[in-house]
Amino acid sequence: MGADKQNLTVQLDPETVRRAKVIAAERGLSMSALVSHLIEELTAADERYERAREAGWRMMADGSRHTAELDPAAETSAGRGPREELYDEHLAWPRTRSVSS
Repeated sequence: MGADKQNLTVQLDPETVRRAKVIAAERGLSMSALVSHLIEELTAADERYERAREAGWRMMADGSRHTAELDPAAETSAGRGPREELYDEHLAWPRTRSVSS
């Protein structure tokens, strides 16, 4: 965190302010430090989420590309691929087994 700080003004209902003051006191923090800490945590979590989301998209794109390289017929232009075939097979599976307790 840099030495440059910027003020932020927020308006909250009195009960929220009262409860926040109690939480800050229990944690040995000023209200300013409590709010700063919470906003920093929120922005850091958001950055982690965005990085993970982007990585997930890249992995899915890479996986799709690798699947197409391994089996060009894995997905057809009609959208019917092995997943749908397995689902159809599952629905056709005989359900003659009884479940014992």
